[in-house]
Amino acid sequence: MFSKGPSAASRVMTLSFAALILILVNLYTDWLTPVRSSVANVANSFYWVTNIPARIAEWGTDAVKTREALQQENEALKSELLIHRRKLQQMATLAAENVRLRQLLNSADMIQDRVLVAELIGVSPDPMAHKVIINRGASEGVYLGQPLLDAFGLMGQVVEVSANSSQVLLITDSTHALPVQVNRNGVRAVAEGIGDLYTLKLRHVSNTVDIREGDLLVSSGLGQRFPVGYPVAVVERVKHDPGQPFAEVLARPKAQMNRSRHVLLVFGNETSAAKAERDKEAAN
Repeated sequence: MFSKGPSAASRVMTLSFAALILILVNLYTDWLTPVRSSVANVANSFYWVTNIPARIAEWGTDAVKTREALQQENEALKSELLIHRRKLQQMATLAAENVRLRQLLNSADMIQDRVLVAELIGVSPDPMAHKVIINRGASEGVYLGQPLLDAFGLMGQVVEVSANSSQVLLITDSTHALPVQVNRNGVRAVAEGIGDLYTLKLRHVSNTVDIREGDLLVSSGLGQRFPVGYPVAVVERVKHDPGQPFAEVLARPKAQMNRSRHVLLVFGNETSAAKAERDKEAAN
């Protein structure tokens, strides 16, 4: 007679006991680590194979996109890129303007006279006339002859005033001249415009006068038009010609004539006649 094999119940118990042993061994020892690694590799391969249908479907969806849809998507991305670039440009402009305003405010702190911040709103269309328009006028107390400067130096003086705007003649205009002195030694001269935004010329400078390239020219205050001590220009060229009675001296204005937008109007040097005239107009 043949003996019967183990019953189903005994096989279940045996497998359960074996599973329990494996769980305990896995929890408290590292013996099954190589086995787990092998099983994980097999499982990863199985997952990759089972994911093939989804990948094929995704590839098919991308492959059947029409040319028109791709063009529309491309145009949308280009538009979005332009929008972001415009925002970056605006941020750069605001940052630069913030720097200029800080420089202007620092200059205002160093000035002892009362000042008024103004903004350039126009430039003379005549290329031979160096004039600008600012957004301040008689209603804010602006008067004829009032000095204008930016964060770096003197720019000009007010030559025409209306209620809410004024016209300013720049120091580089060919009809403008102002008394200056060399900051190093106090030598006085007259700086006149020659119609070039980047150049001033010193009038009637003797060949024996002590003036050098790099000297800072400041307003001397003579004539009572401009306050004393404001930066005007830096000497760039000194040419001595033995056959001429005067030296040729050229200087570069300190103010940024073609770039400054925010400027300062300086109060305190208004003549008595100009003040009386302004008070009379205000009373009328």
